[in-house]
Amino acid sequence: MIPTIEREITLSTERVERRLTAILAADVAGYSRLTGLDEEGTHARLQDHLRSLVDPKIAKHRGRIVKNTGDGVLAEFSSVVDAVRCAVDVQRGMDGRNADVQTEQRIELRPVVSPPAPY
Repeated sequence: MIPTIEREITLSTERVERRLTAILAADVAGYSRLTGLDEEGTHARLQDHLRSLVDPKIAKHRGRIVKNTGDGVLAEFSSVVDAVRCAVDVQRGMDGRNADVQTEQRIELRPVVSPPAPY
């Protein structure tokens, strides 16, 4: 006869709240090179892009800024569709803002959207 071990399993009555969140991460391509050319000017121009374009687009698409990084931003969205639409709007806006800027001095954001995952 094989002995059996009796265990009492207790299930927690505490509920864990989970939500699905899409993350938009955007950073500046070649930021180190740009700051090497003009650190103060690059920083000022990036802050203007974030304040005037990126932050309002995130709000427009029902996102929330999680963190500002040195050369970009992290935002969360409850919908991946909203995150992608925001990324497209930001790219289009940056195209317009960079139209009269020399190629080597352009601030070009690289957005990446991660699919929703339990948070």
